[in-house]
Amino acid sequence: MNDISTKNAPVPWSSGPIIKWLLEEGRLLPTVDDTVLQLGQRLQSSGAPLWRLRLSMRTLHPLIAAFSSVWERDAEKTHRIETSHGMEGRSGYYGSPLEIIGRTEAPFRKRLSDELTVSDHNTLHELKARGGTDYFGLPMKYSSGVRASLVFNTDAAGGFSDHDIEGFTEIASVLTPIAEVYSTRRISLAVAEAYLGPRTGRRVLDGQITRGHIEKIDAAILVSDIRDWTGLNSRMSAEDAVALANSYFEIITQAVEANGGEILKFIGDGVLAIFPADGEDVSAEAACENALSAARHALQTVAGGTLPPELRFGIGLNFGEVLYGNIGSKTRIDFTVLGQAVNIAARIEGLCDQLDQPLLFSEEVGSRLAEPGKLVTEQSLKGHAGAVKILTAAPNR
Repeated sequence: MNDISTKNAPVPWSSGPIIKWLLEEGRLLPTVDDTVLQLGQRLQSSGAPLWRLRLSMRTLHPLIAAFSSVWERDAEKTHRIETSHGMEGRSGYYGSPLEIIGRTEAPFRKRLSDELTVSDHNTLHELKARGGTDYFGLPMKYSSGVRASLVFNTDAAGGFSDHDIEGFTEIASVLTPIAEVYSTRRISLAVAEAYLGPRTGRRVLDGQITRGHIEKIDAAILVSDIRDWTGLNSRMSAEDAVALANSYFEIITQAVEANGGEILKFIGDGVLAIFPADGEDVSAEAACENALSAARHALQTVAGGTLPPELRFGIGLNFGEVLYGNIGSKTRIDFTVLGQAVNIAARIEGLCDQLDQPLLFSEEVGSRLAEPGKLVTEQSLKGHAGAVKILTAAPNR
């Protein structure tokens, strides 16, 4: 009888093939979401009683403190959850299984088929209401400490068996260093994009970090700075001046990025941005239209009256060939744009206060716009031979 029972008993799933896949193929997938999706699918196909899989990771980002990639059975893709800074003090996080795992650095297990009480976190109640019968979460310890958690849920009647828990633990230990690589890559990208911008940040991470690594590109250039910044600093507290500057940078950044441009630098109270024209997806005309649209967007935001009346700034636009890449010393380099086109944009912006115009641009920009510009003046600019026509446009179309 015992021999017959053993012969007919279901063969438990094995973590071995999945671990082999993680080490040979899974670690080569491009994103965390891809890994979580395929890991969940492979666990399901292997016979593991898995309904839901969640990988949660801390990160370094100006806006996001942590993110999770969530897979559910039969799903064709994962669901991304992003959590902003300050989550530690929120009721939705404090006392949750993820908070407990991170604080104790130990696994967390809760059979959802048992009766839950008010002391159990809302997360557990919600999963049970959806049919969940077991919750098992593990800390993933990076070389810098616990920075991630891996959570397994099932809706099987009996919950997880000891064999399931052992298999999940083995998989988590193998997945941890792979997750750390993804985390490091994501943090590097977040830092690079925060300090250099999306386009430039990705170029740096792609290895374009050698001094002198420069290419020539055509671009519309936007230069802007706050009017009477020195005077404002003398009349305002340091805290108020910084808050005002941040409001200004936020306005310019949103306007530039919404119109296909990229902020390259914050220089004191000034901004340097570019709108590249590649001749294919973005023509020279489109780059100039985008730059003008960004300038208008920024000026209209201030004109809306929601910001302090002290905030006034000028914007100068130009179009031309620039040198885009790395310059600097042997130990300190900077990613920027150089060239006469940039210098002219800066000179034009410097005329905004003098001519009492919030927006000025060169004929190089004006000739590429669908609407005619209005000539403001024609004068010589420092470092440029010959007179330059300086134009403006109405704030609104």
